[in-house]
Formats: sequence, structure tokens, C-alpha cells
Amino acid sequence: MSALQVYFCGSIRGGRQDRALYARIVDKLRQYGRVLTEHVASEGIRERGEDAVQDGDKGVHDRDLKWLEQADVVIAEVTQPSLGVGYELGRSVAMKKKILCLFRPSSGRCLSAMIRGAEDNKRFFVKDYQEQDIEKILEEYFRATFPDDLTLQP
Repeated sequence: MSALQVYFCGSIRGGRQDRALYARIVDKLRQYGRVLTEHVASEGIRERGEDAVQDGDKGVHDRDLKWLEQADVVIAEVTQPSLGVGYELGRSVAMKKKILCLFRPSSGRCLSAMIRGAEDNKRFFVKDYQEQDIEKILEEYFRATFPDDLTLQP
């Protein structure tokens, strides 16, 4: 069996306050397969976005959509509002991808109704969580969503 292709979404230009948390999530996601968008957790990316991508914003868009098409699953940390993450989620729904959105109510923010309201408990899930529980939540999601395909690495 080939490893799952995982697309991780997190805010870049919308704010980088959760970058360290993104790194924890990406580290955990590596147990389940290849994370196509590891760069989202990188310290080197600031709110201005990626500077070194050929063709600038168009290059980022086209590259990320290609990765999204390859993905078996989309994991999105949606606590920090981000137009880009919302766009990626909309495209993921149109592609009929399996999606898990992670939201921390302790942030004091209110999750968009367009995200919360998209939950269907089949392909699109929204999970409220506390930061200390992130690894457990991801384990539960992957075990439930890919019970036959999953080979957990230690």
C-alpha cells in the first residue's frame, strides 16, 4: 500500500500566530503519509507568504491546487481566519476530498458558519479541540477514516 497523501492547510498571510502548532500537526501527520504542504509550518514563511516561488502568487496557486488534487485527505487548522484556507476548503469540497477542520474555541474567535455549516459527518468534519489534545484527535480521525489503509509508524 502506498502512503496517504496529506494536504495540510493553515494560515500564512492571514497571520502566523499558530505556526508552532502547525509544526506539531505536520509532525504528527507524517505518521500517516506524505505531507504535501509541510512548508505551511515553516519558520521561514512569514505573513507576506512565499517569496521564492517561480511565477509568484500564480505559481503558489497552481502548485497548491496540483497538490490538492493529489491529496487523499485534507487537514485544516481553521482557528486563525484565512481567506486562503477557506478557498482551499471550498476547492476540496468540490473535489470530494475527505476533510477534517480543527478549531480551538479557547481562541475567543467564532468559526465561520461557512465552515461549521459544511460539516456532514461523512466527508467533512469539524472538530473543536484544545491544543494539548491535537495528537489524540488526529489519531482518532485517521483510525476511523482509513481503518484498512492505515499503517501507523511508531
